[in-house]
Amino acid sequence: MDNLESQELALLLDPERIPRHVAIIMDGNGRWANRRGLPRIAGHRAGVNPVRDCVETCAQMGVEALTLYAFSVENWKRPRTEIDTLWRLLRFYLRRELPELNKNNVVLRVLGRLDALPAKVREEIDYAEERTQRNRGMRLNLAINYSGRAEILDAVNAVIAQARLAGTLDTLRLDEESISSNLYTSDLPDPDLLIRTSGEMRVSNFLLWQIAYAELYVTDTLWPDFSRTELMRAFLDFQKRERRFGGLVMKDPVPAAIAEDEWIEETAVSSK
Repeated sequence: MDNLESQELALLLDPERIPRHVAIIMDGNGRWANRRGLPRIAGHRAGVNPVRDCVETCAQMGVEALTLYAFSVENWKRPRTEIDTLWRLLRFYLRRELPELNKNNVVLRVLGRLDALPAKVREEIDYAEERTQRNRGMRLNLAINYSGRAEILDAVNAVIAQARLAGTLDTLRLDEESISSNLYTSDLPDPDLLIRTSGEMRVSNFLLWQIAYAELYVTDTLWPDFSRTELMRAFLDFQKRERRFGGLVMKDPVPAAIAEDEWIEETAVSSK
């Protein structure tokens, strides 16, 4: 049923207006498990299949980049058993999905402060990245041990280090371009669409610099229940919006001089 509905929704989409970069905050695994009387770990296991569906669907739809928030810097505060299980699931996912990633021509990159990850996890990440680096399709980013604030700090420190090496530290002046070019996603367009599951109305320290003008789509659906149909709904909602980027969208622009004269005339009449 879901497959049929997602196909019907896909036919309504304008292929020329598919978001180039989609970012997803995958939230609700714990609540999904609690509602079923299961341990939180069961929710994380159930959240693996929606990842596969999203990656496959976005790759087929022509999305250039998909960034998934998998593990934040703050997540280290969770119980050790849960964290260890997350690492095992990540290694399992990378091993199981590598053939599918290559089949779909997907390039895998992992974003975050990876030095803090267990050695075996880093080895699995390095292997998966190396095996997909020659692909030319969608870029899949997994944000792991990630923090938007930490990313901005890392970018600023990188700019300072470059200036110090070049001997220009005394005259260094930061600007948006210098920071953007040193972010983890420097080679990608900023996200057009940010999806958050579980109904929470916050961005949770995710891609803080990059989502400045992203369209937000929040669904009450918990991540393990997130389907292709839900993704198609998010895309349709995105295509109904007028993206202004801080400006105005006018269907019939009025010459500035005429608009100003009319405003002056209206103001004069209303003040009598």
